[in-house]
Amino acid sequence: MSTATLPPQAETANANTLSDALAAASISSSSSPKPEDDLEDGEIRDNDDQDEEHEDDGKVKTVFDDASRFNVKHPLYSTWTLFFDSPQSKLLPKTPSSTPATPQGTHGGWMEDIRKVVAFDSVEEFWGLYNNIIPPSQLPGKANYYLFKDGIMPAWEDPKNKMGGKWSIQVPKEKSKGAIDKMWLYTMLAAIGETFETPLAKPDDKEAPAPTQSDLVTGVIVSSRPAFYRISIWTRNAPDTSLPESDALMARILTIGKHFKVSVLGYELDQKLVTGGFQTEIMFESHRDSEKKGNKNKIII
Repeated sequence: MSTATLPPQAETANANTLSDALAAASISSSSSPKPEDDLEDGEIRDNDDQDEEHEDDGKVKTVFDDASRFNVKHPLYSTWTLFFDSPQSKLLPKTPSSTPATPQGTHGGWMEDIRKVVAFDSVEEFWGLYNNIIPPSQLPGKANYYLFKDGIMPAWEDPKNKMGGKWSIQVPKEKSKGAIDKMWLYTMLAAIGETFETPLAKPDDKEAPAPTQSDLVTGVIVSSRPAFYRISIWTRNAPDTSLPESDALMARILTIGKHFKVSVLGYELDQKLVTGGFQTEIMFESHRDSEKKGNKNKIII
């Protein structure tokens, strides 16, 4: 996978999303300052007056017009919340705003170490968050970022997760430090852009396909471990692995996995990743099955 550019299908999807967002908000150029000959003799233009004039001109301005004084944001379809935990996070003070509610039935005290970072519901807020947190490649061992839809806790026991499962992939840590940050970024963009249920493009498609549904994914996780990184995509439902691809839920789950492999990570659908140096293929298992030792009820693409 190229670490310099987005995979072609992801780039097309991002361009389409941006075009739709810009079409929904008129972008106007900054108002021009008064000509110098409008000044009285000896008058010097006050930069503060220019700023005030710029802010109060009543025109629609996006972040593309003025990175510091914009009055229109591009809303996301859902509100998302970022959580974090690590062996050191238990030392951080707990506050009502940073401590998530523990789902009923949660086993063990691991949820006590999770801290809520921030919730956001716009493109601008996402980039403000992303540009001010440590990337996965710099996280200590046993640390995790959890990005979940608002109101859903990053726990199997949450009612919106307990009947679901996850797509996941593990990549060797030392060989993946240069790629994991972009893999995680593209995964987050697919999640907040609600594009995981986008079908793969067919050779005769003139335009990139659009997702018809986008409510199966509840959250995405990146985990740093001593020997590997793992990215997971959680879903609210999980199909019986013996069902055919024609089953409605199975088809949607497979669409998510294929989109993740091809459009997000940039690999060929039939490409074997383990022989390419990864620790696992991209695989799906239900949360219930993943608790069983030697679980064989998996979907692998």
